[in-house]
Amino acid sequence: MRYENADRPTLYRPSFEKDNCGFGLIAHMDGKPSHWVLSTAIESLGRLTHRGAVAADGKTGDGCGLLIKKPDGFLRAVADEQGWQLAERYAVGTIFLSTDADKAARARATLDQALADEGVTVLGWRDVPTDASACGEEALKTLPRIEQIFINAPDGMDDQDFGRRLFTARRVTEKVIEPEDEHFYITSLSSQVLSYKGLVMPAYLPVFYRDLNDPRMETAICVFHQRFSTNTWPEWRLAQPFRFLAHNGEINTVQGNRNWANARAAKFETPLIPDMAKVAPLVSSEGSDSNSLDNMLDAMLAGGMDIFRTLRILIPPAWQNVDSMDTDLRAFYEYHSMHVEPWDGPAGIVLTEGRHAACVLDRNGLRPARYVITKDRHITLASEIGVYDYAAEDVEAKGRLKPGEMLAVDTETGELLLPKTIDDRLKQRKPYKRWLHDHLQRLESTLEETELEDSGTPIGEDDLPTFKKMYNLTLEENDSVVRVLAEGGQEAVGSMGDDTPLPVLSRNERALYDYFRQQFAQVTNPAIDPLREQIVMSLETCLGRELNVFEETEEHAKRLVVESPVLSRTKFLLLLNQDDPAYANHVIDLQYAATEGLKAAIERIADEAEQAVRDGKVILVLSDRYLDENKLPVHALLATGAVHHRLVAKGLRCDANIVVETATARDPHHFATLIGYGATAIYPYLAYAAIRNMRSSGQIKITPVDQLRRNYRKGINKGLFKILSKMGISTIASYRGAQLFEIVGLADDVVDLCFSGTVSRIKGSRFQDLESDQQTLAREAFSRRAVVRKGGLLKFVQNGEYHAYNPDVVQHLQEAVETGDREAWDRFAELVNRRQPMVFRDLLKVKEQDAALDIDDVEPIDAILPRFDSAGMSLGALSPEAHESLAIAMNRLGGRSNSGEGGEDEARYGTERMSKIKQVASGRFGVTPHYLVNAEVLQIKVAQGAKPGEGGQLPGHKVNEMIGRLRFSKPGVALISPPPHHDIYSIEDLAQLIFDLKQVNPQALVSVKLVSVAGVGTIAAGVAKAYADLITIAGYDGGTGASPLTSVKYAGAPWELGLVETHHALRANDLRGKVRVQADGGMKTGLDVIKGAILGAESFGFGTAPMVAMGCKYLRICHLNNCATGVATQEKVLRLKHFIGTPEKVANYFRFVAQETREWMAKLGVRRLEDLIGRTDLLEILPGETEKQRQLDLTPLLSDGGVPADKPRHCVEPSNVPYDKGELAEQMVRECLPAIEAKSGGEFQFEVKNMNRSIGARLSGEIAQRHGNYGMADTPLVLRLHGSAGQSFGVWNAAGLHMYLAGDANDYVGKGMAGGKLVIHPPKGSSFRTNDTTIMGNTCLYGATGGKLFAAGMVGERFAVRNSGAHAVVEGMGDHGCEYMTGGVVCCLGPTGLNFGAGMTGGFAFVLDMDNEFVDSYNHELIDIHRVQSESMEAHRNYLKNMIREYVRETGSEWGQEILDNFRDYARRFWLVKPKAADLQSILDTLRQAA
Repeated sequence: MRYENADRPTLYRPSFEKDNCGFGLIAHMDGKPSHWVLSTAIESLGRLTHRGAVAADGKTGDGCGLLIKKPDGFLRAVADEQGWQLAERYAVGTIFLSTDADKAARARATLDQALADEGVTVLGWRDVPTDASACGEEALKTLPRIEQIFINAPDGMDDQDFGRRLFTARRVTEKVIEPEDEHFYITSLSSQVLSYKGLVMPAYLPVFYRDLNDPRMETAICVFHQRFSTNTWPEWRLAQPFRFLAHNGEINTVQGNRNWANARAAKFETPLIPDMAKVAPLVSSEGSDSNSLDNMLDAMLAGGMDIFRTLRILIPPAWQNVDSMDTDLRAFYEYHSMHVEPWDGPAGIVLTEGRHAACVLDRNGLRPARYVITKDRHITLASEIGVYDYAAEDVEAKGRLKPGEMLAVDTETGELLLPKTIDDRLKQRKPYKRWLHDHLQRLESTLEETELEDSGTPIGEDDLPTFKKMYNLTLEENDSVVRVLAEGGQEAVGSMGDDTPLPVLSRNERALYDYFRQQFAQVTNPAIDPLREQIVMSLETCLGRELNVFEETEEHAKRLVVESPVLSRTKFLLLLNQDDPAYANHVIDLQYAATEGLKAAIERIADEAEQAVRDGKVILVLSDRYLDENKLPVHALLATGAVHHRLVAKGLRCDANIVVETATARDPHHFATLIGYGATAIYPYLAYAAIRNMRSSGQIKITPVDQLRRNYRKGINKGLFKILSKMGISTIASYRGAQLFEIVGLADDVVDLCFSGTVSRIKGSRFQDLESDQQTLAREAFSRRAVVRKGGLLKFVQNGEYHAYNPDVVQHLQEAVETGDREAWDRFAELVNRRQPMVFRDLLKVKEQDAALDIDDVEPIDAILPRFDSAGMSLGALSPEAHESLAIAMNRLGGRSNSGEGGEDEARYGTERMSKIKQVASGRFGVTPHYLVNAEVLQIKVAQGAKPGEGGQLPGHKVNEMIGRLRFSKPGVALISPPPHHDIYSIEDLAQLIFDLKQVNPQALVSVKLVSVAGVGTIAAGVAKAYADLITIAGYDGGTGASPLTSVKYAGAPWELGLVETHHALRANDLRGKVRVQADGGMKTGLDVIKGAILGAESFGFGTAPMVAMGCKYLRICHLNNCATGVATQEKVLRLKHFIGTPEKVANYFRFVAQETREWMAKLGVRRLEDLIGRTDLLEILPGETEKQRQLDLTPLLSDGGVPADKPRHCVEPSNVPYDKGELAEQMVRECLPAIEAKSGGEFQFEVKNMNRSIGARLSGEIAQRHGNYGMADTPLVLRLHGSAGQSFGVWNAAGLHMYLAGDANDYVGKGMAGGKLVIHPPKGSSFRTNDTTIMGNTCLYGATGGKLFAAGMVGERFAVRNSGAHAVVEGMGDHGCEYMTGGVVCCLGPTGLNFGAGMTGGFAFVLDMDNEFVDSYNHELIDIHRVQSESMEAHRNYLKNMIREYVRETGSEWGQEILDNFRDYARRFWLVKPKAADLQSILDTLRQAA
């Protein structure tokens, strides 16, 4: 990306860019070249246009391209035309050159020389024929000169040697030219493949590249890719495919992978690249994640590895917890895991090196990959099925790749390499299992551990207070964090969010860890569900030296292994007492004399670590245990980061492990931060000492101390899983060193020395400030009079940390809204607006104008109130009375209330009690077509400020009969929404959900709620390109009804940073005029509104303040269901006796805010709020009141980001209209609407293709608007369809719509369906077996609440996830089937994949288990299984038979008929699957109700 005014202060960083896409490949399996392969690939690319994005100019794409097997005939013909004689072995490169003639000439000359140095012959350069009319305005701005270079190999040189020389010449040239020429890029330089790519739409690719229309251009393999980028400035070089691969997804760990790849460069040795320094660094530290992965693949292939070993060790399956995996195969992955960490994240990768066409999926199967093999020996694999048209009778086989699988075609031998074939080849390469058996050693607990733990805890009882004071372990943290972990084995839950200052703004000594804000997945990649999908996650940690990955020797198997990086004292001592020199250790004391200075001490520690590794030490122990009254401790995090970066820089990091013995690590965030900056393992001795003390002093009773320590480690491990999962990372190995944090408030010199490469944008506390804090703590530590501090970070404590909602603030606000007294409001506003700085806006002062306006000249209150929304708070978190009070007040004021994620009673629709904003969250509770059509705004809650990367949480005691009915769940059962939306694993998936919502309710605006984080601006640009109408940027200080405390305290950033970044990114992309932007989090007064508007917002969300207005006393007990004011409880007595929150009080609050806003506008000389948006010239930065505050650099907040002044500052379009107009859906409405209005039913026929998405949603919306969810059930519309349906077939299906599809369908079939029927079966003429063939994609029936789905074939991953009422029959399913199901019935007539029924609390399932493998496939935590052939199960068995009978009648399934014909035989193979909490009799009752 290039800023037009790069010298202006900005919050943007190029590393924020993300991309997702549609991808695919077509190959002739026997390597027979044809122009058909090329033209069909281009047609297929066009059919994936909806998976890409279009720039604001309407013509520039985010990039698309082709990577083809070398078209030998075409290239020889072209060479002849140039007068060049091609040798038997030759190569061609496609190069992007600068349009500056001198730069282009220098690049050519440099590459020519580098090739000559490698002993190969350059024949010449060819201008690639292009047509610039195919490019949009944005693409033309950066259009490079495109040329091809032709190179001959000398006689006798083999392909591998030739390839290595081309690789070396390319790297040498890149290192010289790229730093000085931003346009220069070698898209391909190979004797095997050729690239054509650019910033054009797929339809224009063959217009732009004229070569692609030449019939002589024949190839046997074509990889294609269509990009959807959040990129604010798409670049030609970032279009895909890259030199080998095209990637759909996002590598979440890319920062760590890049660091480790370059740290390992010192270890890489291969005879093919004799001078590794010549080509290093191997992996680009900039550009996209896909580009870096391609670099890694490129280097490994150049070094002599094959694509199978390379890809399987870079993107391994989930091998650690899958008990059914072949043990030899597991050994292959375990052997390599020490020497290469996974490149983790959603990944569908298609690639070719010229011989093989291959595809690999990540361990979670988060990207779709469907394939078709036709009888003419062509294989097509793509993100979607149906990317080109073929006759049913021509199909040999159809299928899909499953999680962690690899599929390939060898075009030299014609062999189809199925996943098992590839696995078998890999596991047989070497005797991995024997090597591991002989050399892998586990550090394991022993029965004698208790004695060792107790006798050896390094702090005596007398010294404990000194340690607590020195390391600031307060009474509050001891009791609310450490104790809860030790007693319960999990983190403490709290509520209401974080209302304390960031540490750089605080006047108290705060932990260094508090400066680090956890990054989290939103939109471009998903979080993982650590509760229900823990099977893919692992904390296993290896210790020992890494070795050269290009070799496979017995020595490579040597390692020490621990199950978790959190060490008990036993394991810590076992580690230090190893007598093998391979694990020699060196302890580094972190104490230093104050005269030395903190920075110098850190540099000395790094020096000592470097020397120790050079001396052969492998285990470096950084210890802060040796307290000395005359010294200060270096914080363990500063030392860890500095040592890690020093060792990386010196090429020594892979020779050592960093073990941290520290008092500072107490909660999961502390451990995660240390690991994120390079720690291998951690021994938290002070936490253990505190636990021992609580037991010995009687604070904790009964539980033995060794059990308390085990619980504590279990709780920390759970917390680590959660933190990893927030970022979509599965293994601790990938998280280690990945630095997935934003630093808020540390000076650049601190970051550069200890945390290099971490995003830190506003400067702040220096070494001397951190040292000063530690000196204060040290004085207390060694003072006998000073007591251990009380705390006050989690709850308000007198004289503790400042809280924004302290008792005075709450009291004054309630007095104002109760009395309606303006003077009372002014007292409240004074308290807030003049408080000590606690958020960044408090350091920004508005510039009152000399020429103030008369208040009557400012727009009236009624013009301002519609800009206010009450934030999403569910009915469940709030009492019904509070929820309705908010809705009534907002509707009377002309604003909008937000339903939150718990559904809404239909009795409220069309009344003043209705919420105009309906939220769609990851649990999809209560989301039905009727719910969706009763809204002005549909909000997709991607993340929540108080706990981004996690789902909503409603404790079981708050789920009463009414809440259970609205959420389609069981009363008394806790409801925890999944961390990800299972239909948003990427930006193009979000675009699909937005399209789904706009189809069901075309009148509604679609809003996307994001949480402020570094990079949220580029994500927001992607969201705008996905056609959202509103974007909410929520701050870390938003509220919550229930959340783990570490989420509340450590995730998310101030909305001021996110808002400004978003405003700049949208303006720079010409997108600001298309979307409305809202700020949300901690808003209280009119001054907050004014500052929010100036920083870029045009609307404002309020959550906590309206609750306080209704009587909430901010007691932080919302999650306990005993709210003393009846606001946040379902307890009837509390609601009846204590709820006083009338709509009038809420209305008073918002009128006061609006009036105060008007008064500030008058002082600023601004008539309309609209005129205030983005007017940063009306703010000035205050100097700050403390040393730390004075070090902050808030100038980026007031910058224009280098964006021209004439770009829109607010939304000017009524809505953001999608590129896809849904023409077929509109035709269906035209033909069917009379039948809907007359409620008469009828039958209709249509052809569908994969571009026809969300089919049925428009009709369901029309039905729901007139008849509700179920009102047309007796007179249904019947649609008979033929073809491959696009994504979201039957989404939000209402009763009264029956759709029969002869063909197949893509992802999200039946998502959110409430009724009706969806039937899918193969078209006539199909010859494949349905029970071996995939007919639907992933995440079908997600969040369904009713209806029936019958599919004659297998379905993908996460089938019926969050199903709460639909009935379905399918012939096999992928992993995670029926995950978190709360109702409905699923019958699977085939295998299920792993982790079936995880989190299932309602409904039940039947599974046909032909191979007796289901026992290893289901998740044993919450469900049990029963055979159905016994006499007592006769009723269940008959129900099953009737279900299959109906299925066969609807689909004509031959497999279903076979089961019916031999039902007595097959019945013995069926399992009934039910929640453990449900008995078999209650299931019978459910069956009778369903019948």
